Amino acid sequence: MPEMKPAAGTQSIERAAHVLRIIASRNSSGLRLVDISKQAKLERPTAHRILKCLSVEGLVRQSPETRRYFLGHLIFELGLAASSSFNLRDICRPSLLRLAEKSGDTVFLSIRSGADSVCIDRVAGAFPIKTFTLDIGTRRPLGVGAGGLALLMTLPVQAQQDLVSANALRLPAYNNLTVPAVMKLLKRSRELGFALNDAQVTPGSTSLGLPVRSRSGEPVLAISIGAISSRMTRERQKELAAMIRTELENLGPDIEETAHP
Repeated sequence: MPEMKPAAGTQSIERAAHVLRIIASRNSSGLRLVDISKQAKLERPTAHRILKCLSVEGLVRQSPETRRYFLGHLIFELGLAASSSFNLRDICRPSLLRLAEKSGDTVFLSIRSGADSVCIDRVAGAFPIKTFTLDIGTRRPLGVGAGGLALLMTLPVQAQQDLVSANALRLPAYNNLTVPAVMKLLKRSRELGFALNDAQVTPGSTSLGLPVRSRSGEPVLAISIGAISSRMTRERQKELAAMIRTELENLGPDIEETAHP
């Protein structure tokens, strides 16, 4: 993917949007100014000016105790206003429910957002030990977790390399992941025919996933199933992947008219 220079007058908007995505990826714990500056590749004074403006507008808030930055109330309000236009959760929910019932485990729905994956739905199965490795709204770099791997696995290798490299500074926060390690996981995913995350992020849990692709072949969504590792034998991994494929075949026509990355 060639690097594109921002049009005149848009650089500030692009930088602010990038800062918001970075904060969203660690919103549960918040981020320090130094962390945001490093991940956004901005000088600290520049990052501080952007954060100050976003805070005034209610898009970001700073904890007075920890000085860490979090998403602000306006993000929540804007999300509520936009939610009625995006019915992907409604379309996919029956498939998630069926998968949770058949597998007994936790099923996740993720969407691609630039170089990130965002969990937009989750359904728990009946098995008593749950693996809630993702909350709804959790944002991660593409390549992290089964859903993030699934959204990359069908792309050309160079596109994978570009996207993973773009997240190089953020990957170590996820169990010390590196670009070569993610590329190795993607190679294994292609060989297996499904994305597999075996203790890559959360020790003791294993998840696998597959992408939902548009008519053009672009991966826009991913469905993944997570369970404790003792349940995820190789044979069961294949069974769960087959279950997901069946649901993806049913979903295809409905997703075409709705999903736009």
